[in-house]
Amino acid sequence: MSTEIIEAPQRELAAPADQVPANSPMGMMMAAMKQGATLDQVEQMMNLQQRWEEREAEKAFNDALAAFKSEAVEIIKRKAVDFTGKNGRTHYKHAELSDVVEAVGPALSKHGFAWSWKTHQEKDLIRVTCILKHRQGHTDSVSLEANADQSGSKNNIQAIASTVTYLQRHTLKAITGVSEKGDDDDGQGSANSKISADLRDEWICEVAKAETLDQLETIWQEGGNVIYATNNLTDYNAFKKAVSDKKKMLTEAQ
Repeated sequence: MSTEIIEAPQRELAAPADQVPANSPMGMMMAAMKQGATLDQVEQMMNLQQRWEEREAEKAFNDALAAFKSEAVEIIKRKAVDFTGKNGRTHYKHAELSDVVEAVGPALSKHGFAWSWKTHQEKDLIRVTCILKHRQGHTDSVSLEANADQSGSKNNIQAIASTVTYLQRHTLKAITGVSEKGDDDDGQGSANSKISADLRDEWICEVAKAETLDQLETIWQEGGNVIYATNNLTDYNAFKKAVSDKKKMLTEAQ
């Protein structure tokens, strides 16, 4: 048996130049080099092309988000909370994560969006980031942090899961700019609880969208006064905690 190495003709190994799409990066690079452009010039051209595509993707994202917000998306509060404590009866409704997903999911998909969450835990502090991605490639994200929910008789896993679900719900609402709509309740006490919960959720969403410490300070001053006026200490503390967590996040990012 012969051990001679037979090399294939070069023309059979290399793809013909005319098979490279003209509008592909390789096609544009080859065309530019044929016209005498240097490798550095080609690289600059490719960087310009990339930045142009990124801007176009961002425009498409913004247009699609505007179209999404024109949809009649309503998140109905179906989960009832009703108990009697030291300060009397507490009665209100809120939306669960499934309610939010059910409300925004079809409209987001219709306009080319998909979303996902990333979760990071450092000791008891849990951070959830909601990532909204458009089919043309541009993405945006919102993050919130909170401690594990140790209320009730939850074990450690249940406490973590409760906080993760809570943060997933609020980050998805924040990134899409939607709010919950409550059913009509009977009784002044439950009505006040509902109003307070609505305000808390709206201002927590504003906290999540803050990009600078100055913006966060304005939200803290305005939102804190509004929520404090409802005389609901639980909602006020929840808002205060969201502001504190966001401040820590923005400070670490500097």
